[in-house]
Amino acid sequence: MVGAHPIEPGTAGGPAPEWVWYTSYGSNMHLDRLTYYVKGGRLPGTSTVYPGCRDRRMPSRSVPVELSGALYFATESPVWGGGRAFYDPDTEGRVYARAHLVSASQFADIAAQEMYQSPGEDLDLSTVLTTGVDKLGSGRYETLVCAGQMDGSPVLTFTAPWGADEVAPVSPSRAYVRFLAAGLLEAGAWDADTVAAYVASSRGAAGHWSEEDIRALVAE
Repeated sequence: MVGAHPIEPGTAGGPAPEWVWYTSYGSNMHLDRLTYYVKGGRLPGTSTVYPGCRDRRMPSRSVPVELSGALYFATESPVWGGGRAFYDPDTEGRVYARAHLVSASQFADIAAQEMYQSPGEDLDLSTVLTTGVDKLGSGRYETLVCAGQMDGSPVLTFTAPWGADEVAPVSPSRAYVRFLAAGLLEAGAWDADTVAAYVASSRGAAGHWSEEDIRALVAE
């Protein structure tokens, strides 16, 4: 069992970075799932086809991290059914996540696909790297967050512009919970009991998913 990789707090302006840590707290923690965002293709069991990134190399490194804030599930996923994972950096707590070292263009293309847009244009990261937050739009996953730095590269993720207490919680689906929990276990920093307790206590999952149910799910 490895420990979570430490994140240096603060943001950094300056020239646009070549590499960033795309930090996933949802299903893209699982490398098999992330492959479809990077290389493109139809996700098995769904009708969703991802165009992929311009740069189709998989991340050179993937490390477990912990972010300040809270995980919650809300809105309705057209891919999975049920609630989607979101990150609220302003709520007290800890979020288990996985940071993938990718090029800045790959981060832009992954973000575009999460925003239901066509990949192909780089993002201007100057605002998020200077202030820590940049709202690109009003939709879910259109708010960029910089959680700090690791090994000289920024730790970036995206989430919704609203907070956890500003939207109705929605329970995540079985398939979504399986990918999320499996991705956390794949990261190697948390055992099955810790992962089950973490997901089961998150807003949206709490009261719908028990620790026992989640442990059984990842053991299948």
